[in-house]
Amino acid sequence: TWGCVVRIFLEIQMTSQATSNAITLRGSVEIVSEFFGYSINSILYQRGIYPPETFTPVNKYGLRMLVTQDKGLTAYLDNVLSQVKQWLLDKALQKLVLVVTDVETRQVVERWVFNLETDGEAQLDGQGAKEKSIKEIQQEIQAVVRQITASVTFLPLLENPCTFDLLMYTDADVNVPQAWEESDPKYIANSAQVRLRSFTTKVHKVDAMVCYKAD
Repeated sequence: TWGCVVRIFLEIQMTSQATSNAITLRGSVEIVSEFFGYSINSILYQRGIYPPETFTPVNKYGLRMLVTQDKGLTAYLDNVLSQVKQWLLDKALQKLVLVVTDVETRQVVERWVFNLETDGEAQLDGQGAKEKSIKEIQQEIQAVVRQITASVTFLPLLENPCTFDLLMYTDADVNVPQAWEESDPKYIANSAQVRLRSFTTKVHKVDAMVCYKAD
């Protein structure tokens, strides 16, 4: 059972990744939080949640990625992912979910789910570091991002304007920012799901999937 589900009202620090094959807890947190930032941007672009002209291309993971230039959205994501980093460091984050909701019907039409497993041996002081090359990790992330990009080929067309929420599944005893609130899981009735690829830093493992409203 999940201890707490938090809906966020309101960074991603696009920080550089470690170059050594030794992946520490802090290094893995940077990799995972950065992945979340780029993935959220990619989903918002691919699913048309924000206008395409508000995104600009950047090169990341050997791919052409699109990142929002909307100041409000950027501030929102920066705030969210700053907290994500802290919960990752505390080993308190279990899952991140991006929920897409139809503005007119208020029905949830998609749930992009990123399940997270954390190695218990990794410590903030660098103890418990794991061996894995950055190149290998980035290749795995690239495969996940490619699937997100290709999602338009199998997901139903979003006929109405949509909005999004971010849900965080955390341990029950975490400190939750005052501006955030607890939420229901926002499940989809009569849903289908597609499992995406996973990646691991050996400190964190991220499994991805998308659930969508079936006809």
